[in-house]
Amino acid sequence: MKILVLNSGSSSIKYALFEMQSKAALITGLIERIGEQASVHSYHVDSHDSKLDMLIDTHQQGLTVIFNALSELGLIETSTELMCIGHRVVHGGEYFHQPTLIDEQVLANIKQISNLAPLHNPANIMGIEAATAYAENIPQVAIFDTAFHQTMPAYAYQYAVPQAWYIENGVRRYGFHGTSHFYVAKQAAVYLHKPLDALNLITLHLGNGASVTAISQGKSVDTSMGMTPLEGVMMGTRSGDLDPAIIFYLQRLGFSAEKIEKALNKESGLKGICNENDMRAVQKKAAAGDESAQLALAMYSYRLKKYMGAYSAVLGRVDAIIFTGGIGENAADIRQACCADLSFMGIEVDKQANQQGDYNISTDNSRVKVLVIATNEELEIAEQAMLCVQGQ
Repeated sequence: MKILVLNSGSSSIKYALFEMQSKAALITGLIERIGEQASVHSYHVDSHDSKLDMLIDTHQQGLTVIFNALSELGLIETSTELMCIGHRVVHGGEYFHQPTLIDEQVLANIKQISNLAPLHNPANIMGIEAATAYAENIPQVAIFDTAFHQTMPAYAYQYAVPQAWYIENGVRRYGFHGTSHFYVAKQAAVYLHKPLDALNLITLHLGNGASVTAISQGKSVDTSMGMTPLEGVMMGTRSGDLDPAIIFYLQRLGFSAEKIEKALNKESGLKGICNENDMRAVQKKAAAGDESAQLALAMYSYRLKKYMGAYSAVLGRVDAIIFTGGIGENAADIRQACCADLSFMGIEVDKQANQQGDYNISTDNSRVKVLVIATNEELEIAEQAMLCVQGQ
């Protein structure tokens, strides 16, 4: 039983093929620079990495390249061997609360809410349309980043703005990274030998984009990202929370809306403070004495700690804090800084276990477990797609 997972960007297609009995990834790959003069197809299979330069003009051609590679590598001969294709879709608005089989009406609804995620949903739609054309008799399943957060109560997801903005324009907190937050929460439940619906968790997905989620009895009750992925904690190139009046102030100074939007999404966060958005580069500069990098790290950890404290108050009881994502899984110093001086909340980190990158980095005396769990969004998409096709 094989499932192909696709994550389509505006000029890229990230993919993975899973054998669902073993949950093994048979291949993971990425096609980049679609529509440019020099496209690249890189993939990992059987512990080997390959990288091919080629010309790929469209997502449809990209899908052809992917299926040809799967055939040449002996992973599948035709698309009919697939149980389904699972698609990551960034924004589901209020239409979609769970994995959904894609038909014409579902696709129309995804298109209708694309204004909520203009940088992401149109690319996801291109991937869906290309895959449907290539494998028209194979079920296509949409897995939404926002779906996990649809359990938030109204007092958590609504902004204190005119109600008409929400009713007529959909202005509310939706949250993102839901697939990752849900996956690591389930893994924590397995590790703690407790059912997920008995646990209260704070999950920190820390990559170039970052978000924190409060999970009560297995359900998301609050999350740091909002209507868009710009709100929340400080990120690689995104500002996170800021006074909205700053935007009006800059406009009065002559800044255009487009320039401000680009700056807040692409030129802020770590990059805005120290001109680096890769955490490894920031840490290297900080270790060499660069004061701007040291400030960036202090700001980053401080803002994460504030959300941890706030969500501890929301949950009342916290069973575990989970770090995941590229930074969460690999940056021991960030984890240490986030949890420093929180013993009054029952959080104590074992410095040696943290530096070693152990699964459990909390001390024996810590009332709250602190876990480092590698995320696997592609596998979670595959599992949700399988259950959807099976009608579960």
